[in-house]
Formats: sequence, C-alpha cells, structure tokens
Amino acid sequence: MLSFRHPSTNDPFCLFHLLNRDLPRWARQKQIPLKAPIHAHFIYDRGIPLWAGRSVGWLLKSLGCTPIRRGKMDLVGLRSARQIFAEGRFPIAAAPEGATNGHNEVISPLEPGIAQLSFWCVEDLLKADRHEEVWIVPIGIQYRYVSPPWTAIEHLLSQLEVDCGLSPDDTNEPPAETIEFEKYSTLLQKLPNPQQLLLYKRLLRLSEHLLSSMEEFYVKFYHRNLQGLAAEAIAKRQAEVAPASPELNMLIAKRLHTLLNAGLSVAEEHFGIPSKGTVADRCRRLEQVGWDRIFREDLQELQDLSPVERGLADRIAEEASLRLWHMRLVESFVSVTGHYILENPTVDRFAETLLLIFDTINKIKGNKVKGRAYPPRPRLGQQRVQLTIGEPISVSDRWVDYQTSRRLAVADLTQHLQQVMEQIIQ
Repeated sequence: MLSFRHPSTNDPFCLFHLLNRDLPRWARQKQIPLKAPIHAHFIYDRGIPLWAGRSVGWLLKSLGCTPIRRGKMDLVGLRSARQIFAEGRFPIAAAPEGATNGHNEVISPLEPGIAQLSFWCVEDLLKADRHEEVWIVPIGIQYRYVSPPWTAIEHLLSQLEVDCGLSPDDTNEPPAETIEFEKYSTLLQKLPNPQQLLLYKRLLRLSEHLLSSMEEFYVKFYHRNLQGLAAEAIAKRQAEVAPASPELNMLIAKRLHTLLNAGLSVAEEHFGIPSKGTVADRCRRLEQVGWDRIFREDLQELQDLSPVERGLADRIAEEASLRLWHMRLVESFVSVTGHYILENPTVDRFAETLLLIFDTINKIKGNKVKGRAYPPRPRLGQQRVQLTIGEPISVSDRWVDYQTSRRLAVADLTQHLQQVMEQIIQ
C-alpha cells in the first residue's frame, strides 16, 4: 500500500512521474532489476468523475484505478479495493487524508481505511495460504516556490481586498518605517522586509473582515449564535493587542471553528443528518447525502419520467446543491489553524493561506469560468515538488494485535501512520 500525502490536486501527476520515471531511473543506478510496467492501482473518490467529467472517469478506469464512496459504507468499493490489494499485479495507492487540504506542512487527521484494508490483505493472504508480507509505504509530497512570489501575492491580496470592499491603501496602519517591530519578533525572523510584514497585517485584516462578514451572515439569516466571539474579538482590538500575537490568532482560530460548525449545521439540518464526528467526517457525510439527491439512483431513465416527476427531481437536486454550498465553504478550511503563518512565517505558508481565502471568496461570489463551478486558482509562481519516501511499516507484524482487538489495532496503526507522515514532511 502506497500511502501518500494529498495537499494538492497535482499530486496524482507527481506520483505517476515518480513511478514511471524516477523509480526506474533510480533502480537502474542501483542495478536493481524491475519488471515493467511500473504502476499502481489508485483508490479514488467516486465523486471525482461527477465534477471532473466522464473523460476523467474513463481515464481513471483505464489506468486500473478503483472508486470508493466517502461518507457512507461502500461495500462494493471496499470489496473491489480489497481484491485488488491482495490479488492485483501492482501495489495499491491511496491518500489516507481522504481529500486535499491545501497545506504543505499540515496533515489532516487520517481516515482508518488504509489500516483496515491492510489488515484485510493480511487476512486474505493467510486464507489463500500465501506468505507475502503486507507493507504500507508512506510518501510525503510538498510544493515549494522556486522564487518567493511576493509581487504576485501582493497583487492577489489587493484583488481579494477589493472583493471584500477593503481598500489596499487604507489599512489604518502606520508606514512600514514606523512599525513597532518588537510586537512582531516571531514574524521578523522570516519576514525581515517591512513591506512583507505589512502584507501579513493586510492578510490578517482581510481574514478578520471575511470572518466577521460570514458570522453576520449566519447570525442574521440562519439564526446561529456567533455574536459572543465576535464581540470578544472587537474588545481585543480595542485593547490594542498586537495583531500578530498568539492571543489574537488563537481567538481567530476559535471563531473560525465555531463558524465552520455553524455552516455545517445549516446543511445537516436540511438533510436531516446528525452533527457528529470531526469536521472532515461531517463534510464527507454531507457530500454523499447531497450527491444521493442530485445523482438519483432510485429513478428510472430521465427520458421516461413525466414532466411532473422530472420537475420534482430537479427541485430536490437544486435544493441539495444549494445546501452543499455551505459544506464547500467549510471543507476549504478543514486544516486551517489560525496560527499557521505565525508559527513559521514563510512565503509558502503565506501563499497557501491566501489561496484558501481566494477559494472561499470565489465560492461566495459564485463565479463560473468555462463550465467550472469556480475560477481556477491563480499561479503565484513556478513551483518544485519534493517527494519523500518514509520507512515502510509492516502490517503483518501487527497481525497478532489485530486478532486480539481489531478496532484497537486499526486505530493504533492509523495513529502510527499519522506520526510517520508528519515526520517525513518536517
């Protein structure tokens, strides 16, 4: 099992390059014979062909990939993945995070699917009287800018400020040369340029403004109780707490978490499903319920429906799509901590955060470009990718633990994999 990080939609291209170019070249250098072709069966979300198109679905199927539904028990998908794992010609690959999170240095909580599939593979091999060992190979993927794209960042930040009704020239901040640098000692270690520090303050102002706008939106129109945290934030600002202080950033993180919960609860109430599990779990559950209402498997061929039946089906699909909008806003911020830049203020972290805000603003605006639901992300600069291969984890060695307690063994293996994958991207 190849367990890879999933920070970007570009990850599959990098992995194909790794398997088809880098690995064979490395093997030749080490004089290790490999039997061509070098390939892997990828597990992908069944929803990808729904938004990416039939051609992508055809390509994935042609490459020997296998689909699975997230957010519900997909017995057919699990059975297919289990069979490929034990009997397939190639390794099987999957992203244990379940979805992209937009961060190069933060790993979302891992889902237990990889651990469970791996134990099932051990079980299937033993039943077939086969003695191969089952391994999980962690793969880290990180993207870095070749040159710091500060100019492109400033341009995008200005564009987003205009979208939010903010003037880049009216930041209510002192000139760069008069900044009280002692308030920003952590930032100055990586952002010694006063203009870059002002960009951070503008980003913080944009984030707070967007957060306040969304809080007002959910309080006024969906009757959510979010005013307490907003009032606390205003009090902090009036007390002249340093804009880059951990105290203020933690308050933003708290407000963001409360706002995400409010957005998910609006959609969950519509679909009549419970608010349980992590934010990522709730997003996946909502996504599946929504798709079940949009892509109806309980209906006959559409051309055979009466006009009334078709009209009612369309109405259900439209309402489901509108409610999923709340979930789409939330999923962009599943791994946002509120202090990601403050911990290590690099240009990469700055760009990642700004691009997540770009995603959110365009989802709010509802822009459509060339058939896409939202405009594509701008390219801030040329990037390079670094792939790091971690130490393989033997699942077979944990078989005795699995026989003793399946649930505990799966949880322990998932936690160990989480730790290993966090270590290889440090």
